[in-house]
Amino acid sequence: MDLDVLNMFVIAGGTLAIPILAFVASFLLWPSALIRIYYWYWRRALGMQVRYANYDDYQFCYSYRGRPGYRPSILMLHGFSAHKDMWLSIVKFLPNNLHLVCVDMPGHEGTTRSDLDDYSISGQAKRIHQFVECIKLNRKPFHLVGTSMGGNVAGVYAAQYPEDICSLTLICPAGLPSTTDSKFIKQLRELQESKRIDRIPLIPSTPEEMADMLKLCSYVRFKVPQQILQGLVDVRIPHNEFYRKLFLEIADEKSRHSLHENMSKIKAPTQVIWGKQDQVLDVSGASVLASAIPDCHVYILENCGHSVVVERPRKTANLILEFLALLHSIDNNKKQA
Repeated sequence: MDLDVLNMFVIAGGTLAIPILAFVASFLLWPSALIRIYYWYWRRALGMQVRYANYDDYQFCYSYRGRPGYRPSILMLHGFSAHKDMWLSIVKFLPNNLHLVCVDMPGHEGTTRSDLDDYSISGQAKRIHQFVECIKLNRKPFHLVGTSMGGNVAGVYAAQYPEDICSLTLICPAGLPSTTDSKFIKQLRELQESKRIDRIPLIPSTPEEMADMLKLCSYVRFKVPQQILQGLVDVRIPHNEFYRKLFLEIADEKSRHSLHENMSKIKAPTQVIWGKQDQVLDVSGASVLASAIPDCHVYILENCGHSVVVERPRKTANLILEFLALLHSIDNNKKQA
């Protein structure tokens, strides 16, 4: 009897040891694979499904949850060098019955990357419009959310395709001039003066540069293990050449102030969310938008940097839901009147 029990424990221990050892090996030897598995698991846990849509020979990759209903669908546009899964931290705090769509921006992750494509902010807005038409998201006006570069694209989209959207949320959007230079802008100027523009702070190539980028983008100081930093770098390195090309494109005169040039054309009710301690894009941009867009609601988050989506996901989700509820209430009052 005792021998049987001992054998049972040995077998159970061996069975448990296999996944544990696999995890440890992945963590130490292939941290980038572990990061991909992490996103896959998180998407699955939150009910997000990955799909592809084609516009001629161009492929868009996106994830979604829910179906279109009486409430507006929500389309989310991520920032520079990110991907659709960056929104998962916010998706966690949004109702399951909301129709959510998170798309990989042009050239990112599973969406087509082509040397012939136009990666200017205007060019990206046109591509996103093609995506919207592909999945027929604009059968009914939807709520558009964009952060950083994606916020620049979202603002230009709202100006260029006003019939598609019912409302807009811009989170620390790029594309605005600022009276105060952020830490990031100062770093870029120093690199230009020393002719080292190839070392863009948002395009890390080593774990140390990755740690510096996280400090630049976040007010909250995350303690990230060296192996995870290595994994984050390993995932990005194959794409760094594209990221450099893209950065130079969106920092060019054609795109640098695209949102500023189009903000007066935005007619949809607009919500602006900004981290007060943003070191990438100065928070003064919020007042620039507030002065130009008639129906603009501004929320400045204390103790928060540029990575609002990661640092304050619950608060951001609640602000979006409160904004949509307010607009719904206003529409109902207009109908009753």
